[in-house]
Amino acid sequence: MFKALVVEKDAEGKTAAAVQDLHEDRLPDAEVTVAVEYSTLNYKDGLCIGPGGGLVRAYPHVPGIDFAGTVQDSRDDRYKPGDRVVLTGWRVGEAHWGGYSQKARVKGDWLVPLPEGLSTRQAMAVGTAGLTAMLSVMALEDHWLEPGHGPVLVTGAAGGVGSVATAILAHLGYQVAAVTGRPETEDYLRDLGATEIVPREELTEVTRKPLESERWAGCVDAVAGAMLGRVLKQMKYGSSVAAVGLAGGAAIEGALITPFILRGVNLLGIDSVMRPYADRVRAWDRIASDLPMDKLEAMVQPARLSDLPGLGADILKGQVKGRVVVDVNA
Repeated sequence: MFKALVVEKDAEGKTAAAVQDLHEDRLPDAEVTVAVEYSTLNYKDGLCIGPGGGLVRAYPHVPGIDFAGTVQDSRDDRYKPGDRVVLTGWRVGEAHWGGYSQKARVKGDWLVPLPEGLSTRQAMAVGTAGLTAMLSVMALEDHWLEPGHGPVLVTGAAGGVGSVATAILAHLGYQVAAVTGRPETEDYLRDLGATEIVPREELTEVTRKPLESERWAGCVDAVAGAMLGRVLKQMKYGSSVAAVGLAGGAAIEGALITPFILRGVNLLGIDSVMRPYADRVRAWDRIASDLPMDKLEAMVQPARLSDLPGLGADILKGQVKGRVVVDVNA
């Protein structure tokens, strides 16, 4: 038997999440069984836990799009009992049972060996949000961003992706301008390495100007909407924006083609769900070397499985700061 957070739907279509005891034969059929140690909380998890079930396709369902733990049993030659592994993406926690559980059974292709020097708890302090942040930094660097080019803007900086992106960029020697709509997070963001705090309202007004003064050498954007439309007009010549989220809406309000044509600005879409294995390994190796662990610890909010229904509602309201790390055995 093992404990898991199970979401169920009643005859009227209402969903409810609660911790239950399950037998191992309830796990889906796949090659690798993992004794989960830690999971984490992402916006998608809030959707899957909350009323209506969000992205869930079948019930009962175990959410949790991330987990880290130790291989218990494997029919995949790449993994053996005792191996430490991490999983993010592949629609685990949405279409497949996920990490809000003391045990998980998944395809071997979905796992990545945990890099040396990184604990399972630290891996979940990183999670999908941190992996996305690292993929964003790598994409900006692949498009010629280097320290000394100017400030790098991070929108939604106090959230999961933004917090890790701020810490990584600062550690690598970049000037980081952190955008937040919560003044109380300023000290937190400066502790992560931000050198400038940009109030959200400075970037949310939609303007009809085709271009504005060049300010940013790069950008990690988790907001989209009107903010991205405004930021694109302020990007330096030849710079890039890594687009990772749409908290402000899927449309890029006020955007024109002008920045792309007259300034050669690049808009880079960052997907972490279906990212090829080699890219994941490269990103996790970079995380182990380029994310300062003391800064990572400052982001962590600990939680248990029983805390998740409330925290899932909080993250949908934008009320979660940093990274929630779930000890599934607590």
